[in-house]
Amino acid sequence: MPPIRFPDPRWANEDGLVWVGGELTVENLLAAYRSGVFPWTVNPVSWWSPDPRGIFELDRFHIPKSLMKVLRQETFSITVNKAFAEVMAGCAECAPGRQNTWVTPEFIAAYTRLHKQGHAHSVECWRDGRLVGGIYGVAIGGLFAGESMFHRESNASKVALTALVERLREKGFSLFDIQMVTTITRQLGAVQIQREEYLRRLADAIVEPRVFV
Repeated sequence: MPPIRFPDPRWANEDGLVWVGGELTVENLLAAYRSGVFPWTVNPVSWWSPDPRGIFELDRFHIPKSLMKVLRQETFSITVNKAFAEVMAGCAECAPGRQNTWVTPEFIAAYTRLHKQGHAHSVECWRDGRLVGGIYGVAIGGLFAGESMFHRESNASKVALTALVERLREKGFSLFDIQMVTTITRQLGAVQIQREEYLRRLADAIVEPRVFV
């Protein structure tokens, strides 16, 4: 079955909903990200493009003094693509202030398929051999679309995010999409841009010859 031909995200409703239907196949997911769209629910699958859009400007990522101290202590160790499914499972866990999550078993299965085909990646944060934090997302050309992150120890997700930003800089990525800005990501320098600007930058990013690993 061919991938969904998504409507222009500029036609999204006021909440950012673009399309309802289809399945979380590898082909549909890749078509979505290339179109500036991402899935958010299952049963049915819904596809979204919020306006404004949250991003990190890679050259303006802010490391607070408290986080810099943690990094200097080298309390945690970092790996890449060592425990992708486990990172997704961590993102699906209940946490203080978060009793529900959109990272359902269907999402874990779908993005694990993306990972196995080389399109989705994780950065893991470990302490004493135990996975304590991480982040995962999708890479297409010079785009990295961050999906979710988690922590089981204080600062672990921020350390993983910092390592991800460093890697994206080193590999020459140009667009780090985080969909929406949260309190935590704003502290680290996340900003909002209008959908029109995001789509323009996306079109340039996805044709860049970048490799995450």
